[in-house]
Amino acid sequence: MQFVEYPDSDFMFLSVADKIASELGEFLRRDGHATLCVPGGTTPGPVFDTLSGVDLDWANVAVFLNDERWVGEDSPRSNTRLLRERLFRGPAAAANLIPLYAPAPNPEDRLAELAQGLLPHLPISVLLLGMGADMHTASLFPGADHLAEALSADAPSLMALRADAAGEPRITLTAPVLKAAFRTHILVRGQEKREALERAMTLSPSEAPVRVVLDTATVHWAE
Repeated sequence: MQFVEYPDSDFMFLSVADKIASELGEFLRRDGHATLCVPGGTTPGPVFDTLSGVDLDWANVAVFLNDERWVGEDSPRSNTRLLRERLFRGPAAAANLIPLYAPAPNPEDRLAELAQGLLPHLPISVLLLGMGADMHTASLFPGADHLAEALSADAPSLMALRADAAGEPRITLTAPVLKAAFRTHILVRGQEKREALERAMTLSPSEAPVRVVLDTATVHWAE
């Protein structure tokens, strides 16, 4: 794990956006295409704001979420909605959004279809993750109903999980997909989460799911 500390959050967000843009550019020049996988929630919003204006060959970038709440884009809790509002603007509007939600009562109803749509865009070129104070990442929550399967080496690329801390049912990338990313960055803010990160290094993935990616990740932290 590489740990990078910043003097403030604004500097961190700008630096992470610049790093991601640089890495995407490397993949685009080498391969002609790239994939960017990002978290939902409000924390990465400033990173998206900066990335959206970067001059890249966005038409050859596939973008998808780490995880999604099983709600439609008309819900304020939709991560896809946030992504459209903050990233898919300006030059980045030309990127290809790979969905992790499709209208259905339960995520299991559309899981196979969504996983099939994701398959051509793996492995992930650049992965940006967040981490909760409970040491979850994506929707790999401690105590989730199928966490052990999602952490296993032979897990499918996408799974539906439910956990008390999650609220709605979730669809999430699993540990093998996250671990296979070529570049991994984790955004962490505040002293509470820094302490949680330090605890995670001493725990098993079942206790601290973020542990599965820490060895190869660059962790970006600011108060």
